[in-house]
Amino acid sequence: MRILAFAAAAGAAGLTAGPAAAPTIVEYVIPRPGNFPHDPAVARDGTIWYTDQANSFIGHLDPESGKIVDYPTPTPGSGPHGLTVAPDGSVWYTGQGAGVIGRVDPRTGAIKEFPLPASAHNPHTPIYHEGKVWFTDANNNSYGRLDPVTGKVEVWQAPTANSVPYGIVAAPDGSIWIAHLGTNKLGHVDSKTGKLTESTLPEGARPRRLQVGDDGTVWYTDYGRGYLGAFDPATDELREWRSPGENAGPYGIAIATDGRIWYCESRTGRMVAFDPKTEKMEVVPIPTPGAIVRHMETDSTRHRVWLALSGTGRLGKIEVGGK
Repeated sequence: MRILAFAAAAGAAGLTAGPAAAPTIVEYVIPRPGNFPHDPAVARDGTIWYTDQANSFIGHLDPESGKIVDYPTPTPGSGPHGLTVAPDGSVWYTGQGAGVIGRVDPRTGAIKEFPLPASAHNPHTPIYHEGKVWFTDANNNSYGRLDPVTGKVEVWQAPTANSVPYGIVAAPDGSIWIAHLGTNKLGHVDSKTGKLTESTLPEGARPRRLQVGDDGTVWYTDYGRGYLGAFDPATDELREWRSPGENAGPYGIAIATDGRIWYCESRTGRMVAFDPKTEKMEVVPIPTPGAIVRHMETDSTRHRVWLALSGTGRLGKIEVGGK
């Protein structure tokens, strides 16, 4: 692997690179006491679904009216972690505290849960891909897929012990990529066979979340070393840029419709926007202190990026523009 390391082109607090009008974060307060939003997902109509991990609810926000409706999961203490919206509008979530995967009917709010085997009893992050629900299990060093039609669950162990499979995302070519937080590796999964091939990152790297661009580039946050990374599977070339914040702890990440890579510095309470063309970064503070963005998602139709602001009981929206 060829590794190229860069300093951010405007690498300091108070960066001014990027659009003339600085982006801002609009916050939506979640009213349920003690809520802990973990992951957001965008529905086709632009509304937002999210997990309230602390209260074991699935929430639904209409950004136009500000109305929030939440639905209790059938299993008490299920601790819903991640969620995703399927093409048919159904909402899938991982019940990390109960070893289940749940499906919400968006029309009725009815929820059905699917039990998982012991080898994947702490499901972490889900994606809906090729008619199946794929998921990681960070605590059991595994990943798997659920067939919603038959209820069949298949589970695979990650090749490296204690690698902590964490973020998961589908690539344009149909394959799947997994960030392994417990080691310095990315996993590339054949979605037909489930076989995982590893790519090794620099020593000390701890990839946490990741996204794949239209060109196949794998963008990831290096939580351990404080870098944004880009891996090209076609050439095996790796590029990385140091995050501007000290001891930044890069976490949630999204590719916006303006072409920039947005990610959260979990230890500074700031968002960072990286322009791959200019290699410049722009820092955007999160308005309410104490938030960590563990996951985020792009609304490509409306040119927005949505954030789950864990720790402050809010959801966040960034208008990003683009084609």
